Amino acid sequence: MVLTVNAEELLRPGLLADGGFAERPGGLFRPDVTAWGILALAGREDGDNGRETAARAGDRLARAQQPDGSVPLAADHLAAVWPTSLALLAWQAVDGQPEARRRAVEFLLGLEGTHADHERSPESGHDSSLIGWPWTTGTHSWVEPTVLALLSLRRAGRASHPRVEEGGRLLLDRQLSRGGWNYGNTTVFGTELEAQPDATGAALTALAGTAASARVERSLSLLERILPGVNTPVSLAWSLVGLGRWGRRPPEAHELIGGCLDSESRYGGYGTTAKAMLLIARDGGGAFGG
Repeated sequence: MVLTVNAEELLRPGLLADGGFAERPGGLFRPDVTAWGILALAGREDGDNGRETAARAGDRLARAQQPDGSVPLAADHLAAVWPTSLALLAWQAVDGQPEARRRAVEFLLGLEGTHADHERSPESGHDSSLIGWPWTTGTHSWVEPTVLALLSLRRAGRASHPRVEEGGRLLLDRQLSRGGWNYGNTTVFGTELEAQPDATGAALTALAGTAASARVERSLSLLERILPGVNTPVSLAWSLVGLGRWGRRPPEAHELIGGCLDSESRYGGYGTTAKAMLLIARDGGGAFGG
């Protein structure tokens, strides 16, 4: 099934008349969901007119951009600016909206997670002086928004920017001693947190090509060990993309994705984001750049 599934058909339940995507049929436009839909459709060459749908969705996404270059989660949640990185990736994938891309890059380079002067604290266990990207303005830097910012800014040609280089150091600093990543802390009051497959796969995706393999070997090995038990779409997608970026995509990847798609009815139906991410993983994660 997964080899032949039509991407546009799979995502059509969330497609809106104005070109954007909703998370569920009958739902409202969401910029993050729209960006995931674009990333899943852009570059497809299977005859499903995906690029045309993706380009139209990119136009709708541009209308959600604010004057400062941010793309917030919703008009009444302007501080939740993390979809900006996804929007930038989406516009790059369809090679559209050059002015929106320029403003998004400027916004992201100026956006900082809150940080402290000291390096370590018993509460968090990580270097609080390193600056990455937050979910919302005025809050601390976390793994996934930093990953998305790094991927989008590198694809925009800013790989050597000091903010991007520091973001990579932040991800390495947040790696757990036993391997893998959680949402962003390593320890809380001395207790090490558990690694999560989605955060681990995402961090490995962003560190590929920049970090030495020895620095992440324990995380790669951990992800390979737990992969057989990963059966939820977002965690599976990030896991496969992260392993693939390091040349360790398992040979049974398509079977794992197909099994996950076949299990959709058991879990009440997947949203647009979950299906889009499975499509991205099926195609090797090329939507995130080289």
